[in-house]
Amino acid sequence: MTYVLTDSATMVRRNLKRMIRYPSMTLQLMLLPVIFLLLFVYVFGGTLGAGIGGPAGGRAEYLDYVTPTIVLMAITAAVQGTSISIAMDMTEGIVDRFRTMAIARVSVLTGHVIGSLVQTVLAMSLVFGVAVAIGFQPRANLAEWLALAGLLVAMAFALIWFSAALGLVSKSVESSSNVGTPMLLLPFFGNGFVPTDSMPGALRWFAEYQPFTPFIAALRGLLMGTPIGNNGYIALGWCAIIGFGGYFWAKKLFNRESTR
Repeated sequence: MTYVLTDSATMVRRNLKRMIRYPSMTLQLMLLPVIFLLLFVYVFGGTLGAGIGGPAGGRAEYLDYVTPTIVLMAITAAVQGTSISIAMDMTEGIVDRFRTMAIARVSVLTGHVIGSLVQTVLAMSLVFGVAVAIGFQPRANLAEWLALAGLLVAMAFALIWFSAALGLVSKSVESSSNVGTPMLLLPFFGNGFVPTDSMPGALRWFAEYQPFTPFIAALRGLLMGTPIGNNGYIALGWCAIIGFGGYFWAKKLFNRESTR
């Protein structure tokens, strides 16, 4: 176990150093959700906020509504870097060199996952900072902030493992940059930007039962200090399904590649 922890720490440092030395992809993945935030608040916020209603109405109301969605999109954008970096390692030969060394096999994926988790936390912090700077005022108490932090970490961890599997199943770095695109699109087909009850029948059914809808509803309720009902439990259930599914899928793919 000592060797596993030591090797994993080494791989985490490797991935963090790569983020620092090649910041272009990190900045791109972190700035994309910020651009979405500014676009929807300042371009569409007046009209969509008035349609949502509420005491404030307009752009201020929509900022409160859409910020949790953009926080989730910060996760989905950041974890795309996981699949890309893993595909780079698998296709450029560095993993073959690792196999010749006396290192724990699990440390290779662990380094990617923990490094990506750090990147994701930075992306979420950036979105929160920009949202507060343009007028977002969360009303969560201490317990709700702690629950929010735990839920965000669980969501990020689950999606990172899923992205790791997508990176391993990709045949090239180019294809790995596209396989995670549905994760960026799913918030649009849920309650992220408009309420689901405004959608037509089939789309509304899909929006209400896809995994990102309870994620967003739980985040929104915790941030604004409103009841979340059973959305928190449903979101954690989806985290378990996606996380364990992604972990075992990634483990199977990596072990298969290691035996070739």
